[in-house]
Amino acid sequence: MEVNYRFNQDGNVQTPSINQLYLPSGERTSQGIASAEDYAVCRQIMRNASKNYSSASNYLPADKLAHVEALYALMRVGDDRVDVTHDGFQSAMEAIDDWEHEYWKAFESGDSSHPVLRAYLDTSLKFGIPSETMAAYFRAMREDLTITRFPTFDELLHYMDGSAIPVGRAMTYILGVNLPHTLEKALPGADSLSVAMQLSNFWRDIGEDRRLGRIYLPLEDMQFFRYTEEDLAAQRINNNLVHLLEFEFERTETYYAAARQSVQMLASGQVAVMSALEIYRAILQDVRNNRYNVFTRRAGTGALKKLSLVARAFWLVR
Repeated sequence: MEVNYRFNQDGNVQTPSINQLYLPSGERTSQGIASAEDYAVCRQIMRNASKNYSSASNYLPADKLAHVEALYALMRVGDDRVDVTHDGFQSAMEAIDDWEHEYWKAFESGDSSHPVLRAYLDTSLKFGIPSETMAAYFRAMREDLTITRFPTFDELLHYMDGSAIPVGRAMTYILGVNLPHTLEKALPGADSLSVAMQLSNFWRDIGEDRRLGRIYLPLEDMQFFRYTEEDLAAQRINNNLVHLLEFEFERTETYYAAARQSVQMLASGQVAVMSALEIYRAILQDVRNNRYNVFTRRAGTGALKKLSLVARAFWLVR
């Protein structure tokens, strides 16, 4: 199916609706699990939650877009039950336990009462994503409720093994891998990109996370650069913070470099993935542009800057 894309006034691509891409309203996919409306719910969740992820996803192949939205929505519902609201449950822990229970129940029964789970189950079966891919994700969501500090970077990596890496791995299944490359060869690059993108988010959201009671800066790094939790609480921007952040930025760049080498292994969506890499990597420079104010100014890229980064992504994967 040929799809024509148009740009809106914000510089984003206007993609066809789920119904245009897939099937008439009310009908279910060939797997008999999800409807167009289920996928539309996932699209709305992603559009509402992430400008950066949504911008990059605009450049996905038309036949993969809704499946990436289903993946994002699966993770977002869990994240929101931890951080935003657990209405209908006695605690956030009970809410995330319920989300995991419903996840495994969907795979066992082949259906679900929740539209996001129906869409993701449909996606998982279509692309052969193992159900176990998300097991670490649920572990990480529980850790978010009980662990608020990370003494070492290795411990932060363990957390990201659940909070970030399942996304990249599922994406690799959805987008596929070019021969002679194999899934096994492509996954390390996907892991690196997942880690790099989440690290960029951590450094951007230091102030917001601190208000939630969490610190993702490894405590060993804070100690080395003599930046204390009291400094964080006081929102102190000094040379110690600058040196600390530049150390973390350099570490993050090594993951982006590793990820960049594997993008061309993908069978589809190379521009979208490289766009995501460039857009999230730009967060680091924007923190610098904000004079390292990670407390009251949120790093991000405007529509024109995103278009230039997408153009760069096109050039890099040409």
